[in-house]
Amino acid sequence: MKLPLSFSVFFISFLLVSSGCISKKKLLSVQSELDAANMEVGKCGEQLNDYMTKLSTCEREKEDLKNSMQNNSNILNLKEEQIKDLKDQLADAKTLRDKQLSQVGDLTVLSQSASENMKETLSQLEGKDKYINLLQAAKTKADSVNLALAVNLKGVLADGLADQDVEIKVDKTVVFINLSDKMLFQSGSSNLTGRASQVLGKIAKIVESRPDLEVMVEGYTDNVPIKNSCLSDNWDLSVMRATAVVRVLQKNYGIHPDRLIAAGRGEYNMLADNATEAGRATNRRTRIIILPKLNQFYDLMNPNNVPN
Repeated sequence: MKLPLSFSVFFISFLLVSSGCISKKKLLSVQSELDAANMEVGKCGEQLNDYMTKLSTCEREKEDLKNSMQNNSNILNLKEEQIKDLKDQLADAKTLRDKQLSQVGDLTVLSQSASENMKETLSQLEGKDKYINLLQAAKTKADSVNLALAVNLKGVLADGLADQDVEIKVDKTVVFINLSDKMLFQSGSSNLTGRASQVLGKIAKIVESRPDLEVMVEGYTDNVPIKNSCLSDNWDLSVMRATAVVRVLQKNYGIHPDRLIAAGRGEYNMLADNATEAGRATNRRTRIIILPKLNQFYDLMNPNNVPN
């Protein structure tokens, strides 16, 4: 067993005094210096603990800032896509209107009949402008809803899921969630994994909070043939996988069946080449589409809702 440094020094000093090598006064001076050194070491230890605590706090704050920056980046990317889409639509509408106005302006000599025709044409242009405004207002409202929905889904599904297992994107008037088959199903069957229930439960919470939306579940497979006592081909497998997800949303999480749609797409509508294992893995997926109900869509298209 090792003796403490102070005890060792004291013991050696005692032996030296006893042997007459140094005076007792010198020994006391050495002991005093040793005590002072021990106090300095204690203070340094306290300072080290303080610095370690501050370092830990800084690391936590750094991680919080990193997460916040990532969320802001996701929102910014979605906004940029929305702005680009609206700009393209506006440019097309302006081109069409300018072309029609140019055609009208080329008529220099008008009879009474031609004058009436021109008035009718201008009236039609005004109606088209109103219709364009209606379409833009409807799309803006739908895009705002979809943007918020996509951000919420990304926040809920980000925890514990690999990027290659889940993809969320806004496309036109709907939100797509692509889920890999290995995360949801056992190989070659429609039996859900334990992990699938956790993921579908998170999605169900978002869907349940928006009763104005419908949910379509689409099953996809690769082109590898399958046939057994339960399945005739990939059409059967894709349909059974879609209905398995729909049943969980209805029975386990209380989503009303009037809001649910199940569809099988088989081995078609591929995302990648089935010639490689990576391509086949990409094509084996389940797509959950969150979209407005038809009556909600028609309400957006109501001419009475055109902004002034």
